[in-house]
Amino acid sequence: MDKSRKITGLYHIYELLTTSQFLQGAAGLLLAVFLMCGAPAAHAQGGEDEAGYYLEHNHLFYSGLIGGINFCQIDGDNFAGYHKAAFNFGGIGYMKVGKWVSLSWEILYSQKGSKSDKVIYSGMDSVLITKYTVDLKYAEIPVMINVFDRMKSHLCMGFSYSRLISGTESLQTSPNYPVDLTKYPFKKNDWNFIAGAQLHLVKGLFANLRFQYSLIPVRDQTPPYFSRAAQYNNLWTLRLMYLFS
Repeated sequence: MDKSRKITGLYHIYELLTTSQFLQGAAGLLLAVFLMCGAPAAHAQGGEDEAGYYLEHNHLFYSGLIGGINFCQIDGDNFAGYHKAAFNFGGIGYMKVGKWVSLSWEILYSQKGSKSDKVIYSGMDSVLITKYTVDLKYAEIPVMINVFDRMKSHLCMGFSYSRLISGTESLQTSPNYPVDLTKYPFKKNDWNFIAGAQLHLVKGLFANLRFQYSLIPVRDQTPPYFSRAAQYNNLWTLRLMYLFS
């Protein structure tokens, strides 16, 4: 096989991976698990009390601040890839429910949406989509189950409810094709499945990576020729968390 055919084959594999969102999610979670499993090796072995795995002091409740970046896309908008970066920040609380298990909840301001990265054809061959953006601002409450290791790192899984605060959508085409986007509003409610990992760095500081996906469409009616019928929020979140002792 010549070099050009090899490059073409590799490109098709890359394109398949970048358009298979659940495969991306699975790969990312496997990476998170790998990092979690490797975390104990990066810490010196100590004689910490097993009951105090959250922080240096053992409590029933813990609270903290958390913030970072969402890397977002909307499945169903004809664009693939996490090209929109947006804010995610708020407060977090933990309650111990077992020796290595806790329940956590967050109150967040979370931006989601989508952003085009290239010019593509719309559903009409004669019309190009030159620029497309969606900016959705939510108040979000995730509730998670967390399983800790001896070094305080933990895996988490749960669900979240988001209430839409505001949403804007912008579409530019060539040639200009007028579309009244206000006729296709996003739903006020967004329910999500969440899975991720928290890596303990030092004292109360943690690094957080998680994957999040809408359980029901955030919009059922979309502009004809410019997107599919059902759309879902799809995002990765990278944050830092600090728990107060």
